Amino acid sequence: MGLTGPAIRHQRRAFLKYLAASPILASSGFKAFAAEFGRDDADPLRERVVRDYVIKSARDAINVFDFEAAARKALPPAHWGYLSSGVMDEVTLHRNQAAFREFGIPPHRLADVEKIDTKVTLYGETMPSPIYLCPVGGQRAFNPQGELAVAAAAKSRDAVMMLSTASDTSLEDVNAALGRPAWFQLYVIGGWTNGESLAARAALAGSDVIVLTVDILAGRDLEWQSRMAVIDGRDCTSCHGEGGLLNTAHFPMFQGLALEPGAFAGPKWVDWDFVARLREDVKGKLVIKGIMTAEDARRCLKYGVDGIVVSNHGGRADESGIATIEVLSEIVAAVKGKVPVLIDSGFRRGGDVFKALALGAKAVGIGRPYLWGLASFGQEGVETVIDLMRAEFALTMRQAGVASIKEIGRKSVRMLPRVP
Repeated sequence: MGLTGPAIRHQRRAFLKYLAASPILASSGFKAFAAEFGRDDADPLRERVVRDYVIKSARDAINVFDFEAAARKALPPAHWGYLSSGVMDEVTLHRNQAAFREFGIPPHRLADVEKIDTKVTLYGETMPSPIYLCPVGGQRAFNPQGELAVAAAAKSRDAVMMLSTASDTSLEDVNAALGRPAWFQLYVIGGWTNGESLAARAALAGSDVIVLTVDILAGRDLEWQSRMAVIDGRDCTSCHGEGGLLNTAHFPMFQGLALEPGAFAGPKWVDWDFVARLREDVKGKLVIKGIMTAEDARRCLKYGVDGIVVSNHGGRADESGIATIEVLSEIVAAVKGKVPVLIDSGFRRGGDVFKALALGAKAVGIGRPYLWGLASFGQEGVETVIDLMRAEFALTMRQAGVASIKEIGRKSVRMLPRVP
């Protein structure tokens, strides 16, 4: 006797749950897909939409996840692997998003929220929204225009853009496309002289917010990215040379620097003494990105930094299993309002942004979502991702009964029991 429909659905859900637990298939897209299919109340129509629907234009997007499916379809396997992967078993990658479920937003009714003010001021810039664009290297892997398309989108939406040292486009050209200086994310490769040169070049280009990134100095193991490169089957060196996507020889910001072949980062080059020297050298704002403990946050203050970014590189730095939103409160408490605390890693919804601000963050960075937009629809895709997240954030503010950023505080969020 054959299996009945309910029995087939039960076995299918069990099988997908099994696959979702596999580190080999632990991409965020597959996790969400399998989780949806694993619902006890899943219906066939919902299942078919989750499986088959890919938007045809940026205007068709309902939320940023629509761009994830479109980007996966648009990119070759190796490039999708670079964009979607975390380190090792990708526990940290998935924890970044799962941890948002542990915080609820109490709704407040009948508040006057017809007009809301989402503006924040940071380092002399008034931003229409607390959402900014995180640095990501090698963006031409996702779209031929790369960082220039992102800069054009940021300009059209008046969004702050943080540019990676490993950009496919020079800071000078990005600043021209952006119409104002980008914040410059600093990777130090090859020692003090190179770091000093990059910071000086950024200052000369008008970028006076330098964001020293410290979370991948000890190295990392991007297993899924490596597997996807093998599945792709193409010879990466034909386009990128030895070292693949992160071959420093291809990046214009590294031109003229003394580099070891394939060198990208290393703990021997950057320590607290380096931070002290950089603080003396940088006349503008110096921000440290990649802080995940209160102890390191307090130490940053001792070295005179102007800001901290709570970040685990979107789950691409270490396999700590700790989400950035989980440590935000303790870092904010350690800083005691002396410098702004920013945060990134795993933000996909306007409600996520609201929760971070309620826990003390000044601004929130997004990375993968705007790159999904870039990969699928170029500048328009990036613009639409910004629009969607801003709209969700504004909607969340209204539902929470707050009309301005200054009204968002610890009372605006509630800790919930952890969901298994």
